Amino acid sequence: MPKKVIAIVGPKGGVGKSTISANLAIAIAASGKKTIAVDLDLGGANLHVILGVRSYEYSLDDFVLKHIKNLESALIETEVPNLKLICGGSKIPDIANMPFQQKLKLIGHISKLDCDVVILDLSAGSAFNVVDFLFIAQIGLLVTTPEVTSLMKAYGFIKTAIFRLLSFHFKTKHAEKFMELLDKAKDVDANPDLNTIEKFLKAAELIDAEHVAAAREKIARFTPNFVINMVASARDVNTGMVIQNLVKQYTNLNAQVILTLPTDESVKRALFKTKPVMLTEPMSPFSIAIKELAYKCLNTI
Repeated sequence: MPKKVIAIVGPKGGVGKSTISANLAIAIAASGKKTIAVDLDLGGANLHVILGVRSYEYSLDDFVLKHIKNLESALIETEVPNLKLICGGSKIPDIANMPFQQKLKLIGHISKLDCDVVILDLSAGSAFNVVDFLFIAQIGLLVTTPEVTSLMKAYGFIKTAIFRLLSFHFKTKHAEKFMELLDKAKDVDANPDLNTIEKFLKAAELIDAEHVAAAREKIARFTPNFVINMVASARDVNTGMVIQNLVKQYTNLNAQVILTLPTDESVKRALFKTKPVMLTEPMSPFSIAIKELAYKCLNTI
């Protein structure tokens, strides 16, 4: 069973999520930790390309289609000591819409992987499958860039995650009343009195205050950890404060900006070579920042 699961999500496509996943896995493996990278970018898997893996016998597709009984059978070696990979699914047309029971089975097999650290490279966007895989991780890293559209997608992802958490919680008691209120809260234009999570919880307390208190505890345990990628200026660095304030205002959560990663031409050069930048240019600014991120994931978050 892995001692630590780290999930990496990019609510908006093109923010460098998979590049960060691949290179973070290398940095953690280099620290001596037995590491497995799992490509859960369902339908758009490319982690193997970034890691320079040219061919493989089995992938997540084979597990889903029951060609192999155990997820471990899809493990392949990489050129990096201590790092193995499970390639993602891209051949099954609707794999991104994995049924709930199938998802639970996959989560169960991930929890049984024999290693120190599992890196989950999740799909872009805010689909429930992405949120659910994030929730099984001890550390969730939300990758964004300084662009306004990327920041808004990241904020939207957090809202979706909280609504998902609340929907599971409230289905156990007074379900009909809570779920009706939750549906209203999703339409902020029609229900401005429910336009923040705190306002929703205050209204929900009128239904069952004790149950809402338990919900507050669950929400409080969800700490969004942001990684700001493609930072090119001091102004970009301040992006972290913008997203922290936005999250605090509308969800009352204390988001953390774990690290900013610089715009670095070495990343493009490595992608052109279909090699991870941690191997092609290990002393580049991006690689050095990734090593710092690995240290924080293992020791401080």
